[in-house]
Amino acid sequence: MAKEGAEKAEETEQMIEKEAAEGGGGSSSPRGADAKEMRAVVLSAFGGLNKLRVSKKVMPEPQEGELKIRVKACGLNFIDLMVRQGNIDNPPKTPLVPGFECSGIVEALGDNVKGYEIGDRVMAFVNYNGWAEVVCTPLEFVYKIPDDMSFSEAAAFPMNFVTAYMMLFEVANLREGMSVLVHSAGGGVGQAVAQLCSTVPDVTVFGTASSFKHEAIKDSVTHLFDRNADYVQEVKKISADGVDIVLDCLCGENTGKGLSLLKPLGTYILYGSSNMVTGETKSFFSFAKSWWQVEKVNPIKLYEENKVMAGFSLLNLLFKQGRSGLIQNVMDKLLKLYNEKKIKPLVDSLWALEEVKEAMQRIHDRGNIGKLILDVEKTPTPLVSENKF
Repeated sequence: MAKEGAEKAEETEQMIEKEAAEGGGGSSSPRGADAKEMRAVVLSAFGGLNKLRVSKKVMPEPQEGELKIRVKACGLNFIDLMVRQGNIDNPPKTPLVPGFECSGIVEALGDNVKGYEIGDRVMAFVNYNGWAEVVCTPLEFVYKIPDDMSFSEAAAFPMNFVTAYMMLFEVANLREGMSVLVHSAGGGVGQAVAQLCSTVPDVTVFGTASSFKHEAIKDSVTHLFDRNADYVQEVKKISADGVDIVLDCLCGENTGKGLSLLKPLGTYILYGSSNMVTGETKSFFSFAKSWWQVEKVNPIKLYEENKVMAGFSLLNLLFKQGRSGLIQNVMDKLLKLYNEKKIKPLVDSLWALEEVKEAMQRIHDRGNIGKLILDVEKTPTPLVSENKF
């Protein structure tokens, strides 16, 4: 078995080295002896944490309409765990570099790029290839960073706050006096939801989270329940007719529970399916169980009960449905709130690229309060952020 494992490891290493020499995917890369190299986290195949490693890859160069960014920090999201497992629709081919958001400094501009200069501090969405020292991404996915926002905060900002804002205000039309139930209230999106709700008068926020997180986040939500408790009954003890908005990143049996809690004209939004991730690798049993537990929605019942059911995927909206202009408008509003000191990214901890396995395990264990950040310039020693909510 040991010999077989060694052979597989050697085969994987050879595949990664070949991919690095060829430049991987994404924006075009220079070829030949003059090609510059960079460090990147490479996923050699879908599966467990052992499929991740830091490797040398050819540095990309910007194409027309793209910016080249020297990365300082990268965001780590639950969707990255699902990508690693291959637990998503139409997964890309491996080997690949994961990561969908980063922050850094503009190093070069492709043709026809206006509004940015070399040296600008920016944050950006990327369609994979984010966990690397250098990325290239189209102009419409890049946003300038406020002067007082750190690179780690900037890497924690795009995915979490844009997702939270669009669900609350674009999909559910949050208004004064409404109530919201959010699962995983201690995570990056959960804390962004709580902060944004605080910008609207008299909004009641119900949150579920692991009990060890309660002390740290108790002031950010109105009512907090243990993630394993019967939250439906707990909510109804406080609000007999339920809530106006349910934000569900769990799926499975929580779909039916969420719909049952909606008031008339209430909105349920599914934006994740973390219940499908139970072990280190993809589990068909967990997938089937979660799918089976989803209540089959009858449109006639929605009509009769005056309820709205919606879904939200920021990555699909950006990269498949071409709504970057809408995202730009949302980002402008969010940065205005940030400059007014009304919202602030909550960073859980900083990790070196070489510590990506440990960082992923922390998210898998639901151990984070706020966002985990890969700090490209850090040596492999995690630094707990001093940011306080």
